[in-house]
Amino acid sequence: MKKSLEDLFDELINQQEKKLLKYASDIVPNVTSDDILQPNDYPELENHPFFRYEEGLLKGIHAAKMAVMAWEKELH
Repeated sequence: MKKSLEDLFDELINQQEKKLLKYASDIVPNVTSDDILQPNDYPELENHPFFRYEEGLLKGIHAAKMAVMAWEKELH
């Protein structure tokens, strides 16, 4: 079965979100997926370099998905 690029990006995003939430919950117990959208509410996350790095990877995957989707739209 051939996956579309959008499906691939969605899978990457889902995996990175799970990884980020697991890492955040190791730092701040009971943190939720909504909480990691605003890590500035939690100084432990806001100031944690590894958490911020993983968060940046997630944002980068989102940006790459948007760029590829826009490029594909221009081609068609």
